[in-house]
Formats: sequence, structure tokens, C-alpha cells
Amino acid sequence: MVEIKSPTDSMRVLQAKMREYIANETRLGWLIDSQERTVSVYRPHAAVRHVSSPATLSADPVLPGFTLDLQRIWQPNV
Repeated sequence: MVEIKSPTDSMRVLQAKMREYIANETRLGWLIDSQERTVSVYRPHAAVRHVSSPATLSADPVLPGFTLDLQRIWQPNV
């Protein structure tokens, strides 16, 4: 599950939505805040991990070999 925060979104609402997805058996969730250049990584039975300005995100082991390149998100005019 990937959620990208828009300027008008409430982070609190998006975080609640991500927790709900994980509670309903989603195995991996990424909440991306392009303004703050952060990603919150949600997984079942684990604390939320916050990453600042990652170049890529790996979906292993949920989607083996899948990597999300964040360059276009951090620099939308590229």
C-alpha cells in the first residue's frame, strides 16, 4: 500500500488510515510525505519506521525484488 500525502491532507488522518490497512492484513504500507521528504513504513506487528529522504524503498520480502525509486517524488519537476 502506498499513500502519498498531498498538501491538503491531514497527517493524523493518513496515519490512522495506514494503521487500519495494517490491522486489516495489509503486509506493507508506505506513507510518503514529499514536502517533508520522509517515509513512514508500516508492517504488521512492528513499530512504524520513519526514514528521511531515502533514494529508494525496497518491498522485500513482501514483493521480492521490487524497489520504488523516490527521485521523481522528491523532485517532481525531473
